[in-house]
Amino acid sequence: MSEQNPWKTLSSKYVYENPWIKVREDSVITPAGKEGIYGVVETKKAVGVIALTDDLEIYLVGQYRYPLDRYSWEIIEGGGESDEEPLETAKRELQEEAGLLATNWEPLGEEIHLSNCFSSERGYLFVARGLSSVPVSPDDTEVLQIKKLPLKEAISMTDTGEITDSLSIIGIYRLQKLLNL
Repeated sequence: MSEQNPWKTLSSKYVYENPWIKVREDSVITPAGKEGIYGVVETKKAVGVIALTDDLEIYLVGQYRYPLDRYSWEIIEGGGESDEEPLETAKRELQEEAGLLATNWEPLGEEIHLSNCFSSERGYLFVARGLSSVPVSPDDTEVLQIKKLPLKEAISMTDTGEITDSLSIIGIYRLQKLLNL
């Protein structure tokens, strides 16, 4: 089977746009040869940071997630502009959301495609070590709680479904594998 693109794009138009997303509607010829449409949500890049202490504790951020109408515990996350390197986004988000700086940064695997059936969102994960405190400065759309807990407890929370955010789950499991826990 070929890995070449079986779709043909006839035209594209943006049908909605705000500071966080753009929604594009493409007129296409499907792989079956029929005319159709394909909706694509374009986003900023997503970055997740696991702030890890020397005692193998991590920081989680709690916040209400409007699209799901529920509260969520997650690793430190944020969005980056197209001209901002993922590591720079990670450093900024660590300070803004958790009030932390780190002296040691390590990528946690390769780029992640978070929902590639309708979204162009790409995710990047980092582990941050050598932590020190600074003032927090969350966005005006964020009301955050921060908690520090043992990594093993966060792993358990992913296993039981208490942590449901995909970037958080992938990051926690990748860190577990990196540390051979």
